[in-house]
Amino acid sequence: MSSRRFLLGMFEDEKLLLAAVKSLLGQGVKLHDVYTPYAIHGLDEAMGLKRSRLPIVCFMAGTVGLLIGVLFQTWVFTSSWPINIGGKPFFALPAFIPVTFEMTVLVAGLVSVAAFFIRSRLYPGAKAMLVDPGITDDTFVIAVALADASVNKSAVGNFFKNAGAIRVAEKEVTS
Repeated sequence: MSSRRFLLGMFEDEKLLLAAVKSLLGQGVKLHDVYTPYAIHGLDEAMGLKRSRLPIVCFMAGTVGLLIGVLFQTWVFTSSWPINIGGKPFFALPAFIPVTFEMTVLVAGLVSVAAFFIRSRLYPGAKAMLVDPGITDDTFVIAVALADASVNKSAVGNFFKNAGAIRVAEKEVTS
């Protein structure tokens, strides 16, 4: 088990949190993470996070599902079990649309959820690292790792207080 120390600035208002994040990053302080009870518009840009690649994974999985749907139906209706129904051709593409659509959505959805869980490390048995119990309720928290030698603990703590933090705490988290 490893333990890490964090300096936490806890805020009640999302606007104060967003301003504090921008100011801290402008001063060159490296943030460990920002914890919020709900998504805050503009926070990812303020933190400099890259866009998610999950839409690309979803598109590729949907394409695979589409191909599986079309190829399976083509094989069934032309090779494995060709039945002449009302004089229609064996490869009747308009009849394939409902199953192809459903396979596209099914495979894209399942693979996207699996990719999200794997990327977020939310697999069975994973232990959540909560730096403070209040972050799951109504508190906005900025966590700065104290392992970084460039972090001046007292300066960052004073900054949190001046930025409107309701509480500043130092926590040790084991993972």
